[in-house]
Amino acid sequence: MTDARQKLPPKPQARPDKVSLRQYVSLFRKDILSAQPQRLYRAWMAEFKTPFFRSFMINQPELVKTVLKDRPDDFPKSARVTEGLRPLLGNSVFVSNGEVWKRQRRIIDPAFEGGRLRDTYPAILEAAEAAVARLEIHVGEVVEIEEQTSHAAADVIFRTLFSIPIEHEVASQVFDEFRTYQRSQPIVNIAAFIPIPKWFPRGFKRETKNAAKTINKLIRQLTEGRMAEIEAGTAPDDLATKIMTTQDPLTGETFDTDEMIDQVAIFFLAGHETSASALAWALYLMAIYPEWQEKIAEEATDFDGEFSSVSKLRVSRDVFRETLRLYPPVPMMVREAACPQEFRERSVPTGSQVVVSPWHLHRHERIWDNPDGFDPTRWGTENGKACAREAYIPFSAGSRVCTGAGFAMVEGPLILSMILKHFRVTAEGPEPVPVAHLTVRSKDGIRLRIERRQV
Repeated sequence: MTDARQKLPPKPQARPDKVSLRQYVSLFRKDILSAQPQRLYRAWMAEFKTPFFRSFMINQPELVKTVLKDRPDDFPKSARVTEGLRPLLGNSVFVSNGEVWKRQRRIIDPAFEGGRLRDTYPAILEAAEAAVARLEIHVGEVVEIEEQTSHAAADVIFRTLFSIPIEHEVASQVFDEFRTYQRSQPIVNIAAFIPIPKWFPRGFKRETKNAAKTINKLIRQLTEGRMAEIEAGTAPDDLATKIMTTQDPLTGETFDTDEMIDQVAIFFLAGHETSASALAWALYLMAIYPEWQEKIAEEATDFDGEFSSVSKLRVSRDVFRETLRLYPPVPMMVREAACPQEFRERSVPTGSQVVVSPWHLHRHERIWDNPDGFDPTRWGTENGKACAREAYIPFSAGSRVCTGAGFAMVEGPLILSMILKHFRVTAEGPEPVPVAHLTVRSKDGIRLRIERRQV
């Protein structure tokens, strides 16, 4: 068990318990983590009222299970938070609901089932090796590690989805435009707080709209090119081909070009942005807890690169799981009550926002031992195993669980192990402050010094 007296990993400062609606909206637009009060780390449920809607955050595991696993159709995804993502995501599987969402998942899920992970693994390994090669030129320097992990995660997406590396001209342009989109677009806009008609302007910046338009144009180019290859019988057997040729078992339909563009956009955002966030925080944690860095490096010396050997990266996997607990890339999931509910003897009216917060659930003081501490050994304890079953949802849970969760748990530990096998990292500069934009990132970046490890 990690010494509880050790320095705790960075955590944003909570706001005062009572603030005005105007103050709350201002805080929320800047960062949804520090906009929440400290009491949420102990509360089973909390209610928040505004003139336009009521919101309930639920931290009790039984309630989370009800919303995500037992009755998901009664709690569809809320459009309020995803309003901020619509310039890029269209009507993708990330924002859709009901029969549209079910159809999308019936077509997408087969690409990520069974042996597909084994088939895709060589592309993930190539991206990991490329990430090591890029860091090699920075030996002896201080790098902003989120930039490096974003590059690595985007490389994984393009190699597994379209069989092209990040250096490919179109892939590189998508990556650059997405960074522009990320910097210019807050996750929440006015429509998250005030009910306004669909035709009413959302106040997106011109830079945001232009970046989204360019990304969609580039993805259309890749998608139409792949459709032509499929028709010609020359398409590679990658995720894009699998998804584009899979028929809905109920209707026999496949995605058309516009639908596929929406799905590729969410694969890029969810698969790239979340993996980049988790990997950056994992490397930072290794920099401030060097004893764990050495354990991973030692374990990685025996790694031969084979898919069957990934399961032997146990230390790296436990460290990555603990990183996802402390810094879940998607910190909050917002559902909407489709019919009247009663939670903890309290009325939850139709239309209420029901917030499931992995950020608070993973650090809940009444659930976890040493909730704010970094302790990868917890996953081998009875408490840790129980919490993993009841209060650990970095990839959501139930029918809307992330379809790429299995891929992420190979990609993350693999890249982490390969980087630390070759390099030693140390933290430089001020301590990073976690904030929630599209995912949990550092307010001003994470700076690490890269040194070559002597083998």
